[in-house]
Amino acid sequence: MHRPPMVAVIGRKHSGKTTLAVRLAAELRSRGHRVMSIKHGSHTFNIDPATTDTYRHYHEGGVERVAMVAPDKFALIARWDAELSAEDVAERYMADADIVVCEGFKMSSLPKIEVFRAAAHPEPLFGDGARHRGALLAVVTDVVGLDAPATVLQFSSPTWLGELATIVEDRVMRRSA
Repeated sequence: MHRPPMVAVIGRKHSGKTTLAVRLAAELRSRGHRVMSIKHGSHTFNIDPATTDTYRHYHEGGVERVAMVAPDKFALIARWDAELSAEDVAERYMADADIVVCEGFKMSSLPKIEVFRAAAHPEPLFGDGARHRGALLAVVTDVVGLDAPATVLQFSSPTWLGELATIVEDRVMRRSA
């Protein structure tokens, strides 16, 4: 199997990870790339409420996997004994992506982009090397003059998103091509 290029957007709770991941994915897609994403959750989730047939298949029938197929989308719900890594998920289900933008997975060895807003937290993650692994590509922040071990992009700059997408293209996508 082929593992596509991947990048993880990390940051503390309520720092703007989802917003940044979504904007980066949209920017990369606008540049003609086939973009897929993986969101890490620390708790279980339910995408089909108890009133649906897929819920009944999964919970009452106890099936290992249930797929919902519609004219415009597909969903697969599967049981597992151990959580798969982002890399395993991408290799199994997203091998045809040009880039997979992950939200979370700070403990993975994926290249990372940290979002740090001083309005949300007093300190960024990158200062605590034990909290995450993998190369830090960039920090996107609201702090002027932030000293970081990677490229620092300011939310106040009108070009931060384009610059970030170019970093991903150059340092993640081209490197694995």
